[in-house]
Amino acid sequence: MNDSPDCPLVGVVATYMPRLSEFSFEPGLVAAVDQHAAAVCDALVPAQRGPGDHDRVPGPPAGRTVQREELSDYVLGFTDYLSEVDWVEPVGHDFATLRLTAVCWLIREHDLLV
Repeated sequence: MNDSPDCPLVGVVATYMPRLSEFSFEPGLVAAVDQHAAAVCDALVPAQRGPGDHDRVPGPPAGRTVQREELSDYVLGFTDYLSEVDWVEPVGHDFATLRLTAVCWLIREHDLLV
């Protein structure tokens, strides 16, 4: 996959990456984005099973990270849903802006647009 304008990650980065600069001004934003990033990772990379069926080890399986194609598919589905419900980006932060900001954080942390 290239970084063409058709890649959904490019549009999300252009719109929401600047929100990462708000981290230094809003400490609670860091925690909220971290929680959303963890939820996205859980959706894309299932948690490992521990010794018992009920034991879950957080995070991706050893050696597994968020993949660009998987995150692109996730973003397409999420933004399609937002379009269906006529979502409008608010001033401030709602669930959707936090989720899309978290996607940007994952893109940056995993170098998904290089």
